[in-house]
Amino acid sequence: MAGRRRVSGSSVVALCLLLVALVACGGRTAADPARADVQRVLDRRAAAVLAHDAAAYARTGTGTGFDRLSAIPLADWSYRVRDVERTGDTATADVELRYRVDGYDRGPVTAGRTVRLSREGTAGTWAVDSDRPAEESGQQPWDQGKVEIVRGTHSLVLGVGQSTAALRRFAGLADRAVPAVADAWDGDWSRRVVVVVPRSVEGMAGLLGSPVSSYRGIAAVTTGETGGREHAPADRIIVNPDAYGLLGDLGKQVVLTHETTHVATRADTTSATPLWLSEGYADWVGYRGSGRTAAQAAPELADAVAGGRVPARLPTDEDFGFTAEADELARAYEGGWLACRMIAEQWGEDRLDAFYRAVGAHDERAGAVEGALHEVLGSTEKDFTARWQKYLRAGLA
Repeated sequence: MAGRRRVSGSSVVALCLLLVALVACGGRTAADPARADVQRVLDRRAAAVLAHDAAAYARTGTGTGFDRLSAIPLADWSYRVRDVERTGDTATADVELRYRVDGYDRGPVTAGRTVRLSREGTAGTWAVDSDRPAEESGQQPWDQGKVEIVRGTHSLVLGVGQSTAALRRFAGLADRAVPAVADAWDGDWSRRVVVVVPRSVEGMAGLLGSPVSSYRGIAAVTTGETGGREHAPADRIIVNPDAYGLLGDLGKQVVLTHETTHVATRADTTSATPLWLSEGYADWVGYRGSGRTAAQAAPELADAVAGGRVPARLPTDEDFGFTAEADELARAYEGGWLACRMIAEQWGEDRLDAFYRAVGAHDERAGAVEGALHEVLGSTEKDFTARWQKYLRAGLA
């Protein structure tokens, strides 16, 4: 190429050395070492948590919070620094916390955290000033206070602001729920549950990172990712002690068994699974063997059917929204439960389990129920809906 001068290799090396303080040879700005330094500090902090070493924990910064989580039996605890914003001798780190409860979690809980640090002394070592939930992440139990632990035969109960006696009652309910679910569901699951009982509904909402108004009438929810076929996720049953306390003995047991069913079926519950099936199946297991009649367990739907208002369709996902009116939400749960109850009675419990798995095995929602109805029950959506309506009239009218 005429008119261009070739630059020798030695000239390139000299040029890079001259500019290295400002620009790296590849044209990329030199990396701020703060991110690597912060990661090293958090690695030491994680090691201290696992070793239950309060002194080592305090050497990485504030010791606040260590005693709050020290009772939790941990198999793993680690931080991954995703980003660091540094201003002089202060920094804010966007961090992912991953941890597993020993003996209960096959996969980790992941939580976004915002960690603030400062650099002190001649060595310029970074130290943690605070560690809080990230803006769009829910709290962890220790963010709300000291965590107390009660171990059951099949359960681990984590409580904040609750008496030991109250936590033992939850462990008893969970210990009865696990065998009941194992007797109904033949899938592979750990047969252990972790139950979290905060101080109030406000605590529940904080753990879920949602408005309090979404959970005032909800007794409990189960968290966890659906479709965890390769690595079962870490589920948590989170209780609303305000609403739960209003239930009778049977209601309390049904709720814990319902939520435990979600833990058991998690790997076979996917985006293809409609809520009428996942919630209906959980209620079916919850009421299984209770002796409750359809009318006793489905009063809102019974009133509607008695008044000639038989649903024209199975409940949609929108019908299960927490913002729905209480009677509408109740009818959605009752309708899903009775659909699953009908399958168990008319086709058999094994076919109900097979139907549940077949729906979840589809790649997408469209056609999932229709395909499973044909493959497992030899039915169609139209025929199934008509059977369900007839079943409602016979059992509720």
